[in-house]
This record gives sequence, structure tokens and C-alpha cells, in this order.
Amino acid sequence: MELHQWCRHIIVFLLNVWIPSCFAQTTPPARSSPTPTPQTADNPDSLKFRLSGFPRKHNEGRIEVFYKGEWGTICDDDFSLANAHVLCRQLGFVSATGWTHSAKYGKGAGKIWLDNVQCSGSERSVSVCKSRGWGNSDCTHDEDAGVICKDERLPGFVDSNVIEVQVDENRVEEVRLRPVFTTATKRMPVTEGVVEVKNKDGWAQICDIGWTPKNTHVVCGMMGFPHEKKVNKNFYKQESKIKAITKTSSKPKRGKSAAAKRLYAERQKNFFLVHSVACLGTEVHLAACPLEFNYGNATESCPGGMPAVVSCVPGPLYTQSPTMKKKLKMPPTTRLKGGAKYGEGRVEVLKGSEWGTVCDDRWNLVSASVVCREMGFGSAKEALTGASMGKGLGPIHMNEVQCTGNERSLWSCRYKNITAEDCKHTEDASVRCNVPYMGYEKTVRLSGGRSPYEGRVEVRVGQRWGSVCSEGWSTKEAMVLCRQLGLGFSMHAITETWYWDSSNVTDMVMSGVKCTGDEMSISQCQHHRTVNCQKAAARFAAGVICSETASDLVLNAPLVQQTTYIEDRPLHMLYCAAEEDCLSKSAASANWPYGHRRLLRFSSQIHNIGRADFRPKAGRHSWVWHACHGHYHSMDIFTHYDLMSANGTKVAEGHKASFCLEDTDCDEGVSKRYKCANFGEQGITVGCWDLYRHDIDCQWIDITDVKPGNYILQVVINPNYEVSESDFTNNAMKCNCKYDGHRIWVHNCHIGDAFSEEAEKKFEKYPGQLNNQIS
Repeated sequence: MELHQWCRHIIVFLLNVWIPSCFAQTTPPARSSPTPTPQTADNPDSLKFRLSGFPRKHNEGRIEVFYKGEWGTICDDDFSLANAHVLCRQLGFVSATGWTHSAKYGKGAGKIWLDNVQCSGSERSVSVCKSRGWGNSDCTHDEDAGVICKDERLPGFVDSNVIEVQVDENRVEEVRLRPVFTTATKRMPVTEGVVEVKNKDGWAQICDIGWTPKNTHVVCGMMGFPHEKKVNKNFYKQESKIKAITKTSSKPKRGKSAAAKRLYAERQKNFFLVHSVACLGTEVHLAACPLEFNYGNATESCPGGMPAVVSCVPGPLYTQSPTMKKKLKMPPTTRLKGGAKYGEGRVEVLKGSEWGTVCDDRWNLVSASVVCREMGFGSAKEALTGASMGKGLGPIHMNEVQCTGNERSLWSCRYKNITAEDCKHTEDASVRCNVPYMGYEKTVRLSGGRSPYEGRVEVRVGQRWGSVCSEGWSTKEAMVLCRQLGLGFSMHAITETWYWDSSNVTDMVMSGVKCTGDEMSISQCQHHRTVNCQKAAARFAAGVICSETASDLVLNAPLVQQTTYIEDRPLHMLYCAAEEDCLSKSAASANWPYGHRRLLRFSSQIHNIGRADFRPKAGRHSWVWHACHGHYHSMDIFTHYDLMSANGTKVAEGHKASFCLEDTDCDEGVSKRYKCANFGEQGITVGCWDLYRHDIDCQWIDITDVKPGNYILQVVINPNYEVSESDFTNNAMKCNCKYDGHRIWVHNCHIGDAFSEEAEKKFEKYPGQLNNQIS
């Protein structure tokens, strides 16, 4: 025994000598540590740390410290990244990437052990940092601090702090609904079942004594459902009786009903881990509700009760009934933009007839959950700040939103109106909502790629996996596929996959795939009943390269309105433009070089407000040189310019290849990356814009043959979806035009999704069209 303890002391001594030397290699040179307070722990190594709360990943959470036999939290007063560095290292991570305040991961319990902590960043333990001393705090658990650690472990780290969090019995991290009906087990999503919580290596039940609809509301929200409904308990009570009858026998007696046999086979022995759940109904996770854990012989701890059962109502997107879809559909006063998955995005609200964003001041999970449920999803997983889903356009309608959690709409919450100084679009609020589990990701896979984000597309057809014919495979289909796999956006839709590993290539089992882009699964897209592929060789299988982020291009609509004018340009100045097909068809029969063409000219300023740079799909090696203008084209068509009559007929058109995709200018603090000079790289950086001035070639519509009248000017960026974007609905811009044969007036220019549907219908007075086909 003594020898064992002696060895242990030797190991601890060696670790104490070795670990600080590791720290010295990954942190700045040590500065003199501040004088510790008198209440510093006698032995820093006796402290334990863990990450807690929800929702979180394994390397982030509320920071909790074990001191004098009790777990407690740290207040966020004076908290800094330097503090987070020290704490993350004590948890066994190399460093911190961020920290959180105001109990982002939920409120802790027990003591608040430390307050006003001030570390330099190089300390070996938080116990030697400046603070008010152990247990001396004027904070509440609303101010609990959290840390986000770099997901890289310290070499040789042997402490079990992080592991302790995972085996702690008295925590509810994972919850599920287990369906009992045979038909329900095969149907997605699961909307009704027994509530179970993860317990060590299995699942345990919750005693339903005292169970309320508010508890059900919280569970349904976690499962991705906006509402709950009353459950028929008689069936489940009958099930319990059948269990009692069959409990003494190893299998059901002959002659028992089919239902009894099924229930006996499906049910497991109840293990009641949790009871006395008392949610308010506004919580986003069951763990935030007051609840009690059972100890000892927990199987007998629910006398007169049964396992808690809930039944949830899915949102319009997930319900199977068309009638129910119409009934559940709400007026579109809120929407999510820029997200890669269903149930996430930048929050936008409708005020009057104009869409605008929400400022992130005071933005939290309670307000985010109101948005999520309003949109037909469950409660919020994350309330994101700082334009995490890209910056919006137009007005910012709301600031300092404060919801109680019971509201049916964000507009019912308390909020402040915006002044010019309050907020910018860099502070746009976003959400990630709980959505029902559908299992779609199990029906497709990628193979042959060099990373999990790329590869040859394979689907489940019958009992075999097979590849997809790449004929007609485009960005829209690839976007659906990447979203289905949970891999974000499509960066490239691949039609030839010969350069990927072909050692395990499967036969083609699907062809003719055509998606609108809104489908949840590739199987919901149109496709041939039987495979019909002209190029059936393995090299022509469909493939994708997915990315967590994407660009988002929008046109500066007010600038178009300000710069529009008419020019009569002599034909002898239009040879290059004719070569690039920038004039109407009648120009071919004109008396060159005499005469002129009447051009509707305007400037285009195209912003990238997304989260990734906009890059041409084609590599530099395939760009086309235009000697007349002396530049390369990296895209066939970058923009469509159309003039349309009141009945929807296109009377004149123009188009623009990417004359030169480059950063003309950028937002403050953003550096230019792309410049076309000297055969440079082409693209538009996030936060920058490309300006096509009104006086350059092809920046026009040839209206020589247009008669006087009222028209609509339409500009569509990236019309063929050649490059993926996070949002294609804002790629079109429209203006009202009045042409009297000599002058033109342009007014009411706006992005296509800036107004409500009703306002847009009044503006158009006919079905709009976004393609470039003349009727």
C-alpha cells in the first residue's frame, strides 16, 4: 500500500514538472502572476473542473469547479479569454477559442465559487489568479460563465475531469420518445411515445405522477415539435396490465391476443430514474426543469403510476396530412434566411409590408424558441448573435427583444424600436431550432472522396446501394443532397467523378433527378422510374463537394434607381458589344457602322453578404479570353437584364458574362482579395462588392425596338445557379418603369423578397418570371 502511494507521488511530481513545459510551448511567455487571495486552495491539483449545460458540444459549456466537496460555478464579472485559456488547459484542452456570459449554457446550482477572476493567461491554475476569493460573490446563477475550448487535447493529459461529466448520473443530457404502436415505429417523425432519458449504457423512464401538459410542451419542443396534444393513456394503462399478467412467465401463454404478444415483446422492464418533474413550459430542455432522481431500487419508485407518455403535433413541414398542413400554416410574419438546414437561419420579421432583421441585443434561447415554434419547429438549440447566418438587408425592425416564452409570435414580445445608432446588420440575430428526426441521412452516402464533405453520390433503392446518373445534375440537386446529409451547402455539383477513388464503384440505380431545391431528401425530387442514362460509365456518376458556408449575392437596388438613363450610342462604337452578343437581334440587320442603338443604362453594385467568397465555378484554365475587350470571362452568364411588359412578356433583354469578378470596395475592416488585373484571381469577398458602372460595355438593355409604355425592369444575378449560394430568393431585383419614347422613369426598385407576398402581387399584377426566355 505504501509502495503504491509512493509511486503515485512520483508520477504526480513528474507530471507537475512535465505539463507546465508543454504549456510553455503553446502559450505566450509567462508573466508574473498576481498575488493570490488569502482563500486560494491549498493544493491546486485537488480542484476538479467540468463542463456542463445545454445545448453544447463536448469541448464547451458552463464551467464548474469542485471545491471543498461541492460543485459550483464561476461568475462572468471581469471574465476574459485569458481566464478561459487557463480553465480549458485545466480541463485538458490546449487552449480556449472563446467564452460566454449570462448563463448561455443554462443556470448552474449550488455555490458560485469564484467572482471577478482575472488571469493573465499563463497561470497553471485558476486558483492563483486574482479574484474575490473562494465563495465570495455578489452574483446570481444568471451570470454563470462558460468556455469554448479548442477541440485538441493536451498530450499526455491523464485527468478524468471531462470523463466525470459524462458518467454523472444526476444529469439529463439526452431524451427520446420511444413509440409503442407497431405502425408508429416505422413512421417518421415519431410524434408519440414513452419519454426516456439516457442512463449510463441504457435508457430509463420518467414516473408520470404529477406529470403536466407543461412538461409535455418542453419534451415536444426538444423533439422538434411546436405543440402538444392530449395523449390517450388508456392504451398505455392496458399495456401495463398486460405486462403484469405476463411478468411471471418467460413468454406469453398460448391464446393471448396478438396485441398482448406484441406489447410483451416490445416492452422492457421499467426503470424509473426521474420523477416529480415540474416544468414551467418555457424551458428549452428537460434538464432546466426542477426534477428529482431516484436512488436504490428505482424499479418500484412509481407506485400507482406509469411511464410518462407524450403526444406532439408536428409543424406544417413534417405533417403527412394535406388538410392538417393547411390548418397549421400560419401567416408568414417571421422567416429564417441563410441557413444550411431546415430550422436554422437569420431571423427576419414582417413589419407593414417590408421584411427586416432583429438586433441581437439581449437575444437569448427563450426569444429564439418563440421564433422556432412560430416557424413550426420545436424549441431553440442555439440563439446566435453577430450575424452568424450572414448579414441581412433593409431595415432592422426590433431591438432588445424580451420574451417570456409563452408568446405565439415574436411581435407579442417586449422589444425596442431601432434608432440609427443602436444596431447594424453585423448584429443580426439568428437561431438553430430543434427539428424532428427524419432519418433522411441514412438513405444517401458519399463514396470515393478525399474528405467526408465530398464524393460520388450513392442512394438506397430496394436493398442495394447505387450511383446516380449525372445528366442534368446541377447545383439545385447538389444543394438538396448536401442538406440531406447535414453537410451544409453544395460548393460544387460534379458531373464527372473519374478523379475520385473508384475501387468500390456501384452500378447506377437512379437517373433524371430534377429538384426544385426545397426538398428534404433526394428521393422527393423527380426522377426516372427506370434508369435511363446516356453516359452510364462510372466516371459520369453524380458527385458533390459540400461546404458549411456559402456566398450570397444581392444587388444594390437604390443604386439602379439612381443611375438609370437612356443613351443613343453610335453603331461604330458597338463592335465589341455585338461580338459578345450584348445587342438585340435586330442589330444584326442594321446599316453598320451607321446609325445607333438606344440603350437603357444603369450601374450594378453586387454585394456578397454571405459567409463564403463567391468564386466562379470554372477554373482559370477554362476561362475564355475576349481580345476585343481585353479580358477573361470566367462565367457564361453572370447576370440577366430584362424589360418586361405588364402581361409578363419580355420585350427586351440583356445579359452579362462576368466581365471581371473583383472586389471594387469592401466594408470597413474587410480587405480586398480579388483583382482581375494581370490575370488575377476572380471572385467577390464576403463583405465586399463588385461595381459594374453604367458606362461600361454590356451594362445595358438594348431598347431600340421597344415602344413607349409601362414596364418592369428585372435584374437577376447568377440566373443559372452556376455557383451555389445560401439564398437564391434575393438574387432578383425589380423596378417599375415608364418610357415615353424619349425619357424613362424608374421607381420602386427592390430585391425580390424584400416585401410581403401581398405587396409583391400588387407590384407585379402578373406572375413574374426569372428565366431569360422571350415569350
